[in-house]
Amino acid sequence: MGEFDLIARYFTRPVHKAALGVGDDCALLAPAPGMQLAISSDMLVEGRHFFADVDPEALGHKALAVNLSDLAACGARPLAFTLALSLPRVDEAWLAGFSRGLLALADAHGCELVGGDTTQGPLNICITVFGEVPTGQALLRSRAQPGDDIYVSGTLGDARLALEALLGHIALPAEALARARQRLERPTPRVALGLALRGVATSAMDVSDGLLGDLSHILQASGAGACIDTSKTIHLIAAKAYSTSATSPLDPELVHQCTLAGGDDYELAFTAPRARRDAVAASAQASGTPVTRIGTVLAEPGLRLVDAQGQAVENRYASFDHFR
Repeated sequence: MGEFDLIARYFTRPVHKAALGVGDDCALLAPAPGMQLAISSDMLVEGRHFFADVDPEALGHKALAVNLSDLAACGARPLAFTLALSLPRVDEAWLAGFSRGLLALADAHGCELVGGDTTQGPLNICITVFGEVPTGQALLRSRAQPGDDIYVSGTLGDARLALEALLGHIALPAEALARARQRLERPTPRVALGLALRGVATSAMDVSDGLLGDLSHILQASGAGACIDTSKTIHLIAAKAYSTSATSPLDPELVHQCTLAGGDDYELAFTAPRARRDAVAASAQASGTPVTRIGTVLAEPGLRLVDAQGQAVENRYASFDHFR
């Protein structure tokens, strides 16, 4: 099968939002009047971001999900995406699974595949996603204010827990590993929450490299600091609900590492004024996404961790770095 046959069979579809999709030298997008384009790219590399034996359908899902998560953090509605795919060889069964997972998530979010590229080489997947957001309403990292509450959506740490088990660093019961692996390989982009938080949140970003590391980007961009209550974050790991037997309790230090610096969660961390707590709750309810208030933005720079009594906790948790 040649390159163009591959594209035609697995990745060519009619478009409805874009003015022109797959088949020409460029795709054409026309955002609605009063809207801005939100654009983000993410690359997934075999051996760095996923295991060689990962289910291709799950990989297709994740490849797009991590990009949709960026749109969610900006409060942007998905429009379209491009796919650049490097393949060691043409494996039709793999391509069928990959495209099925990719396009099912795309359809669920009304996000059209409008172009890209394929080549032979090590397995790499690069997606550029396009969304739209009303002018002036994008959620940015740079607008957190002292006194704002800090929230996180969903649960944290299960993806990292699965990774630790798959690498052989820890042992998990089969059920716990299966559920945690689902979070690692099939993350849920919080697009509906991001849209609901327009005009409510003062800043936001997605949690891809670990909560503390990603939150530090908000603080740096906003020229602020923060205090995080670790007695709240430790309960955000979903695995505690199904792996708390006396024979296999989760080590609290491991749970702190997973929830505070685990990565691959693709939840939203965001800030909002205390006066907007009801609005945050309404946004969570409208989007069907649970959120947890975990801390406060401070005027003084720096990231402080405290326990339930407000006593300082040492920050020894390093988030993911692609070049570390």
